[in-house]
Amino acid sequence: MMERDGLDALIVCGNQYAGFEGAVFYLSGFEIVHRYVYVVLPLASEPTLVFPREAQWIGDKSKPWVRDQVWPEIPGKWIAARGRERHWRRVGIYGLDSIMAVRDYRELGQGPFQIVPVDFQFDIARAVKSDEELSEIRDAMAIIVDGFWALVDAYEPGKTEAEIMAPAVESFFARGAGPRMMNILLSGSGGEAEASFKIPGRRVVKPDDLLLYSLEIAGPGGYWVEFSRPLIGGRPSRRTEAMAEAYRLALEAARPVMRPGERASSIHRAIVEVFAQHGFSLGHLSGHSIGATMIEHPAIGQSSDVELEENMVLSLHPQVVSQDGKVCLYTQDTYRVGRSQGECLADVPWKFFNGGEKREDADARSRIRKPLWKPEGAK
Repeated sequence: MMERDGLDALIVCGNQYAGFEGAVFYLSGFEIVHRYVYVVLPLASEPTLVFPREAQWIGDKSKPWVRDQVWPEIPGKWIAARGRERHWRRVGIYGLDSIMAVRDYRELGQGPFQIVPVDFQFDIARAVKSDEELSEIRDAMAIIVDGFWALVDAYEPGKTEAEIMAPAVESFFARGAGPRMMNILLSGSGGEAEASFKIPGRRVVKPDDLLLYSLEIAGPGGYWVEFSRPLIGGRPSRRTEAMAEAYRLALEAARPVMRPGERASSIHRAIVEVFAQHGFSLGHLSGHSIGATMIEHPAIGQSSDVELEENMVLSLHPQVVSQDGKVCLYTQDTYRVGRSQGECLADVPWKFFNGGEKREDADARSRIRKPLWKPEGAK
């Protein structure tokens, strides 16, 4: 990618913002604990890890395979000087809009080279996952599903939203996710969920509250996955049940399109068309690619004309929103783009869970019934 775009060097940014540390881990093996760091990758020489001086004693510096490491007072000033010394003309930056520290951008903007944003190009260059990466992703999915079942087991009206979530988070941390997680919630009363995400807190759950816990973690290998299912002790409202019917049909329509040669926008279009037929709209994008970074390109949206390739990995999470924009239904699944259709990486049925389910019973039923998502090659 760097050769094609005429880049002399690439600056990859990472910081503590959940899901945005992964590109640094991907290129260097360094795990960000606090603050931020850059990987500077020249086209024709070895890479360097550039830390701000205040982060010199934060994080295990012996772990990364990038052994050249520096701790300048202002990293951007050091990078600009390196570029001047080596006569760089064009430098790509991954994370220019959302990650790079302002003080460093200010120094680079005064540097001797042209700055080129490369978020899209960098993501596309690593969008097709290797067998090793897929193994890490499947491991992360096993962790997140275990946490989901801990959450189901903990569900009980009278507890707080945070108390129900807590066993899942404990499970994630114990299995090596560490701080690489973002667990948020859509919830509401009367069998409906309000259409705004929040952090699970001290709100006491009633039987007819609809809970949509959004579980998002990266496993020990640094690869992110996302998963959720609806949870309610009572009955969903009629409006929520109508949304659920549209949701199931939309997922069934999207899965066959997750194959090589299709466009990412085709997945989005298949979902939007089903929702529209049932009188609902989409809250935001249908999903996005996912990997060492939580949100990668291509997006699963109307203008995403990237051609799919086998072993791309996608997080699909369409949000059905009511006409008045007040309530919604939202779940998540992580898919692998397969040879003929998408492979859903979580073997958990799509249904409203009520807390009475046991994992062993669900696993047994999934072996004898026709699954909603049939794994590629299954008979």
